[in-house]
Amino acid sequence: MKKPGVLIISHGSQEQTWVESVDDAVSRLTLPDPLPVEASFLELVEGRLIQDGIDRLEAQGVTDILVVPLFVSSGSTHVDEIEYAIGAKQAPERETDLEPFRVNAKVHFGYPVDNDPDIAVMVWDKVKSLSQDPEQETILLVGHGSIHDGFRQRWETGISSLAQRVQEVSGVAHTDYALLNPESVYDKAKYWSQEQGSRVIVAPLFLSAGYFTMNVIPGRLKELDYAYSGETLLPHPLLGHWLERQIQLLLAKCNEGKASS
Repeated sequence: MKKPGVLIISHGSQEQTWVESVDDAVSRLTLPDPLPVEASFLELVEGRLIQDGIDRLEAQGVTDILVVPLFVSSGSTHVDEIEYAIGAKQAPERETDLEPFRVNAKVHFGYPVDNDPDIAVMVWDKVKSLSQDPEQETILLVGHGSIHDGFRQRWETGISSLAQRVQEVSGVAHTDYALLNPESVYDKAKYWSQEQGSRVIVAPLFLSAGYFTMNVIPGRLKELDYAYSGETLLPHPLLGHWLERQIQLLLAKCNEGKASS
């Protein structure tokens, strides 16, 4: 008899507000079946690491773990190493120091945010208070990115498609994207503001506020004109909706006896 449980994995932070924003989203989940749910973190949150979550689920008799990687891009190297370490694929694409976890249950691995329509709405909700004249504005999505071949392309594919969705939702004249790795933030913002004469609204594609949103992004944009609130995706009620849909997809695959990889 199968007993599924949910393991939601995000990066983690030393900032308590970061952890609380994830916990708040998880606490609002509405699932048709009363599934045990654990929110775990890759690092920095003592007692809440991935192995802790696995252990707590298996202690409740869970036979199938539905893993939702709460990361903004499938281009994240962390998603690759977690998928390997939790036993959802045989080898990582890049060398990793992450040791395989102890897992007895069957693992069903889901997908990160990427270009989901709910996320496009969230991005716009977070920056629309900065909008003054949509026909003269460009929303510039800024993501972490990756310098590693293969991962960089996944970042670019996901965030470029998401930028198109944001344009459809917002109605601004233009949307574009930039990455911190490899660096393109300054050049993209300069192009739209100085060469195209557009008012640039910078939208950080990060789950929660932290060093990158408060320090790195403003640091890359010195001496440029732009609008920026630093507001991240969380908190937002639609993230719970996204989580619920991912869980339902994994649950359907679990009930069919097919693992997602």
